[in-house]
Amino acid sequence: MKTSRARRLGRAFAVLALLGASTTAAQLTPAAAATPALQSIVPAPVSVTPASGVTFPLVATTKIVTEAGSAPAKQVGDYLAGVLRPSTGFALPVSDAPASVPSGSIALLLSGAPAAVGAQGYQLVSTASSVTVRATTADGLFAGVQTLRQLLPGSIESPGVQPGPWTIPGATILDYPRFAYRGAMLDVARHFHPVSTVKRYVDQLAEYKINALHLHLADDQGWRIQIDSWPRLATYGGSTQVGGGAGGYYTKAQYTDIVNYAASRHITVIPEIDMPGHVNAALASYAELNCNGVAPALRTDTAVGYSSLCISKDITYTFVADVLRELAALTPGPYLHIGGDEASATPQADYVTFVNKVLPLVAATGKSVVGWHDIAKAALPASATPQFWGTTTSDQGVSTAVSGGSKVILSPANKAYLDMKYNSSTPIGLSWAGYVEVQDAYGWNPGAYLSGVGEAAVRGVESPLWTETVVTPADIDYLAFPRVAAHAELGWSPWSTHDWTAFRTRLGAQAPRWVAQGIDFYRSPQVAWDTGGTTNPGTCTDPEWSATQVYTGGNVVSHNGHRWTAKWWTQGEEPGTTGQWGVWTDNGAC
Repeated sequence: MKTSRARRLGRAFAVLALLGASTTAAQLTPAAAATPALQSIVPAPVSVTPASGVTFPLVATTKIVTEAGSAPAKQVGDYLAGVLRPSTGFALPVSDAPASVPSGSIALLLSGAPAAVGAQGYQLVSTASSVTVRATTADGLFAGVQTLRQLLPGSIESPGVQPGPWTIPGATILDYPRFAYRGAMLDVARHFHPVSTVKRYVDQLAEYKINALHLHLADDQGWRIQIDSWPRLATYGGSTQVGGGAGGYYTKAQYTDIVNYAASRHITVIPEIDMPGHVNAALASYAELNCNGVAPALRTDTAVGYSSLCISKDITYTFVADVLRELAALTPGPYLHIGGDEASATPQADYVTFVNKVLPLVAATGKSVVGWHDIAKAALPASATPQFWGTTTSDQGVSTAVSGGSKVILSPANKAYLDMKYNSSTPIGLSWAGYVEVQDAYGWNPGAYLSGVGEAAVRGVESPLWTETVVTPADIDYLAFPRVAAHAELGWSPWSTHDWTAFRTRLGAQAPRWVAQGIDFYRSPQVAWDTGGTTNPGTCTDPEWSATQVYTGGNVVSHNGHRWTAKWWTQGEEPGTTGQWGVWTDNGAC
C-alpha cells in the first residue's frame, strides 16, 4: 500500500537518522574473500579453540576409523565417507578404530568425550596428524560430522571430483545443543511431494543439526498416507492438490522408506493428521464422517476453517483410532501430531470434547501427543506438547499447559514460517503473517519469546513450510534457505553466541556449499554472500545506492551485489532491507 509523499519523506528521514546514529543490520559489506572455516560454522558451536598454524590434510591415503564393534558409529563413518568420496575421488575406507587413533585418519569414537556433550553433543579435535570426533552417542557423532564438513571448502559438497586441496584447520571444538528438539515441517498435503523430494530435504536439514521432520500428511486438499482400514482416504482423498493436478499419496512401504532414510540421518519423523478441521479430503472420501451423511466435493482451493469432523458421531472416533493405530505402527518415533489448528467450523465446546476424546486414543498407541497450540484449549497432560504458531507473544492456553508440566515447540508464524515471503517482491510464498527476511527469522529468542514460557519449558524450535505455492524442489530450496539455517542456530547454539553481525558472516559463508549442492537459495541482500574471492559483489556499472539520494521510478542502482530499480519515489529506503512498500525491484545479482 502506498503512502503519501509526506509520510514517505518522514519515514525516509527517520531511516536516515537511524543509519547515521549507529551501525545497523542494513549496513552490509561485500564478501570479497572466503570466510575462514572456523569462523563460518552454522549453527555456532559452544566453543572453538583454534590451533594456530595447524592443518590436517585430507588426502588419498586418509582413512576413517570408528568405535570398534559399534554398528551405529560405523554407520556414521559410512555416511561421512559417502559425503567426501564424490568430490575428492578418494577411497576413504571405513574400519574399526584400533586402541590409539592412527596418523592420517579421521576417528569417530564413542569414548572419551567430555561429560558436557550430553546425549547429542560432541568434541572435535583436529591436529596435523588426525581428526577425532568423540561423543557418547551416534547422534553426537553425526552432529560432529556436520561440523567437520563445514571445516572443509564448500566444494567438498560437489557431486563430481574437484581439485582441492582439502585441509581442515587445527582446533578443539566443544559443542552440544541448546534444545533437544530442532525440527522442520514439510506440508505434503497442499502440494504432494514425492519420496525423492522428501529425502533431498532430509539431507539438507541434517547438515544443520535438525533432528525432527514433521510431515503434514492430511489437509482439506489431500490425504497423503495409505490407511488400510479406510482405503479411500488415499486413493480418492489423495487424488488432487491445490490448483488441481494428480496429487498423490505414500504407500506404507514408501512412508517406511522415508522414516528409515530420515533415521539414517538421525532425524525422527513426526506424522501429522490434522483434525478436527482441515479434513475435507477425508469427508469427501467417506460420507459417514459427515454429520449429514453427505460427502462434499474434493477441493483444490486454499480456503481454511470450513471443514470439521462430526464430533457427536461414534464412527468419528473409530476413524481416528484406526488412523492413529496404523500410523503409529509405521512410526518408531515417540510422537503423533494431531493438528488442531483453524477449526473454525467446530464449536469450541465440541472442539474441547474432541481433543479430550482423542488424547487417550493417542496414548493407546504408546505415543505422546503434539498438536498446534489450539489444543491447549483443552486440559492437556504433561506429556502433551503444544506447538505455538501464533503471531503474538502470549497465549493463555499455552501458559496453562506449561504450568501443568507441558513443554512447548515454538513456530511463531511471523518468525518461523518458511512459506512467508521475504518481501513484497519475492515470487512465491504467502504474506498473511507478514514478510520474514533473514534477520526476522534469526532475531528472536525462543527461550524468552512467549509470556509464561521460560527456557526450561521450551522443547525446541520448528520451521514449518506450508506448500500452497510450493510445487518443486527448487521452491523448497528458495523458501527454506537461508532461513532454516537461522532457525537451526536458534535451536542448537547457546544464546550467548547470538549476534546478527557474526551470524550473517557465517551464513554468507554457506553460499559456496549450497551452490555446489545445487540448492537454489534466496540471496538475501541482508547477507554478504561469500563468493570465495572470485568476484566482488556490489560492483556494477550502475551507480551505488545512496541514502541521501532521491530516486524516482526507473532509476537503477547497484547495492550489496544486486541491481535495483526504483518503482516510485524514495529516499532513505534501502533496497531489500528498509523498503517496506515495494519501493525497489530486485533485478538480481550483478
